[in-house]
Amino acid sequence: MPLSLPMTRLLAAAGLALFTTGPAAAETATGSELRGTGDLGVVIERASGSVALVDTTRREVLRHVGGFGDLSHASVKFSRDARYAFVFGRDGGLTKLDLLTGEIAGRVIQSGNSIGGAISQDGRFVAVGNYEPGGVKVFDSETLALVADVPADYEKADGSIAQAKVVGVVDAPGNRFVFSLFEAGEIWTLDMSGDEPVLDKHRDVGQEPYDALISGNGRYYIAGLFGEDGMALLDLWHPEKGVERILPGYGRGEERLPVYKMPHLEGWAMAGDLAFFPAVGRHEVLVADSDNWSLVGRIPVQGQPIFVMSRPDERQVWVTFAHPDNGRVQVIDTQTLEVIETLEPGESILHKEFTPRGEHIWISARDSNQVVVYDTRTFEELARLPAESPSGIFFTHRAHQIGL
Repeated sequence: MPLSLPMTRLLAAAGLALFTTGPAAAETATGSELRGTGDLGVVIERASGSVALVDTTRREVLRHVGGFGDLSHASVKFSRDARYAFVFGRDGGLTKLDLLTGEIAGRVIQSGNSIGGAISQDGRFVAVGNYEPGGVKVFDSETLALVADVPADYEKADGSIAQAKVVGVVDAPGNRFVFSLFEAGEIWTLDMSGDEPVLDKHRDVGQEPYDALISGNGRYYIAGLFGEDGMALLDLWHPEKGVERILPGYGRGEERLPVYKMPHLEGWAMAGDLAFFPAVGRHEVLVADSDNWSLVGRIPVQGQPIFVMSRPDERQVWVTFAHPDNGRVQVIDTQTLEVIETLEPGESILHKEFTPRGEHIWISARDSNQVVVYDTRTFEELARLPAESPSGIFFTHRAHQIGL
């Protein structure tokens, strides 16, 4: 349904603030040389509210940039030209970083608590999903002016109206955003292709969708369900068919372990016709046939998996774990479905990112204050880079991939 929303409402009164990084701001991050951004990236430094701007070719940190607020749970999207990084902070901050100069180009505090966001297919809009007060806000990617405010209202069992936490915000073809409402058990799509935003709601998709992903071709939106076994799938080519429940009861009849940390579904791995994803509260990576979404395998691993990510050539899947097994990373062969390598890069492994063609992987070891780089063919350690409590690692090739 069309939304009667203000399309241009600046957030100056709500706390729009601009920051610069001081005298060095006039220089490029790499000095005065002209360069592209295709081998740049950002590492979140959660303890200090800063990011490390990194060069993946030279395997070095170019600069540490502060002023991002609370980055205890942060994510990053990149502009269409891969020059700017949009950093989503836990304090509701949306910060635009110029990768070439190392300057913060804009910052807005848009909510009390946000969980992440997405950038539209045409690069014009940045959407942010919020925990407090809930809902989604959409901003102009150039100016960070607010263009749409979508509250996540739902009716509770007692008939009162509340706002749900919004999770799993992704971009989809057609300048759409898709996201899930945790308490409401709903999936919504927000179409930003016309003069006015258009919202479609899918109700009763399952209990407590906690995270989601979109397939690489932008067709399938899949939400994990914390309140029950199984997942919810929306076919964006045929949204009129509604949401389908897939993989029901994959843990039924078996004792679960305590859940130490909810796995991230954005890190699902697709390899050929198979999908690899973390089992909630279990020491397993699950394997499904992506043609019919039936469960076809379970791979025992050393802990509760958090991120399950495939190398770009889909030959390997790399897995990180929740506490107390979060000092290890395991590698799965996607043909044999067996673990072929176990690495111990450091203390409290939080995230990992492949270089665009997958020859290297960068892994953040939070409590070791290091980012460790490995050769993904030989598993040789190539570098250890200093970072202040590093967590998320994001490289600029994500600018040209759906859902990333």
